Amino acid sequence: MAARSYRFLRRSLAVGCLLAAAALPATPSGVPADAADPPQATILRMLQMNLCNSGRAGCYTGRAMARATEVITAEAPDLVTLNEICADDLPVLRGVFHAVHPGRTVVAAFQAAGDRPSGDDTRCRNGQRFGIGLLTHVQTAATPHTVYAGTHPTQDLADPEERAWLCVDVDGALLACTTHLSASGFRIALTQCDHLLDTILPAISRTAGSEPTVLGGDLNLRAGPDPDVRSCTPPGHQRVDDGRLQHITATSDITLCCRTVVPMHGTTDHPGLLATLTIDPGRPGRRPA
Repeated sequence: MAARSYRFLRRSLAVGCLLAAAALPATPSGVPADAADPPQATILRMLQMNLCNSGRAGCYTGRAMARATEVITAEAPDLVTLNEICADDLPVLRGVFHAVHPGRTVVAAFQAAGDRPSGDDTRCRNGQRFGIGLLTHVQTAATPHTVYAGTHPTQDLADPEERAWLCVDVDGALLACTTHLSASGFRIALTQCDHLLDTILPAISRTAGSEPTVLGGDLNLRAGPDPDVRSCTPPGHQRVDDGRLQHITATSDITLCCRTVVPMHGTTDHPGLLATLTIDPGRPGRRPA
């Protein structure tokens, strides 16, 4: 089972440099490298989806994977965060993701939710591990990378499922993360959100070299009602949501814009949430080159 605090589990992956949707410009011909303009911002499109694909919940339809395939194909995001999936769903979506980014290496990571009664992982109805996932694409498979994962130290003891979080350090350019917070206790979800954004992710970012950090997930919290998701969003962070429970938050060195709610046509109980990330090397909080 994954670690239960910010003493996170780290796993190495062989991946390479992050591919930006808008690549950094080359130095103009005849201009010395030190005289060239500073690097421009990196632009990425990010998609968050909760597929409710365990086969056990009332929102399960058996059609969410087909719709997720359509959305990834149509939108071609650079980063996908996934909640409520089975372990074997990830390689299927990895293949779809690779098809829209040919010639690139796809990074896929999965973290199972814990199961308190058994001390093992929570299982989908089909017996596969149940949890969260992340997809992104990189230029080469040559450089080792790190996956950070764990379960939240605060859990709803009335719920056997122990909620998890997952991050991928993408070549020192971006820390990309996802989580699925408690659905049965809003105050517990708020505590999990606070600890993740105030303690776990800053600790990982420092370990990785103070990287820009983005989190996408079903936080089971809304903006407005008490408890308010905005109370666990650190000062300077930006946030967009789907109008309900899914959110994308980013540190101050990332600009979020162009939020789009993507219909899932009844295949799951959540829409997709699409946003554009602009990673500006000149904004406060950005690690020096």
